[in-house]
Amino acid sequence: MELALLYSGGKDSSLAALVLDRFYDVELVTATFGVTDDWEHAARAADALGFPFDTHALDRAVADEAVERMRADGYPRNGIQRVHEHALESVAERDVDAVADGSRRDDRVPSVSRAFAQSLEDRHDVDYLSPLAGFGRSAVDRLVAESLEVETGPSEEITRADYEGELRAILADDHGPEAVGEVFPDHEQTYVRGPTE
Repeated sequence: MELALLYSGGKDSSLAALVLDRFYDVELVTATFGVTDDWEHAARAADALGFPFDTHALDRAVADEAVERMRADGYPRNGIQRVHEHALESVAERDVDAVADGSRRDDRVPSVSRAFAQSLEDRHDVDYLSPLAGFGRSAVDRLVAESLEVETGPSEEITRADYEGELRAILADDHGPEAVGEVFPDHEQTYVRGPTE
């Protein structure tokens, strides 16, 4: 069975790929608005883990809408949630049996409600899987430490192929670099270098 996993090159989506690999033919897919070319490191991470990789174009209007929402809210949650749902919808239109992401039990954003998951499945005739949904942060961190070589650092220093990087770039272009700090809290990102030796 063919599965497209939304892939950032970070620890959560990489761990999700390892979990699903036993049951599906997993392709790692970076959904992008074409704003940056930061997806290249995700391609390298996918290659290091031995998975096929592809990019998938998203509707730029959704990114612009999300940025304006985040700016109005003063925080990123609703904008990132909108983009994540758009990415799942868009990737579900590929010729696949299932779509998945690396969201965890404790994630505040993105999250996928039961209603959205069921609607996605019904409308696109795919299965939606979130293999880390039962895992808390500590459990994920332990599993990652056992299986993946990971680099960690502040969002501004770790380049990943996720929505946040492109949304930050659009926000800076449209409203100035200071707007990024007004909307996004400081936090750490991860980048997968490959499997542990």
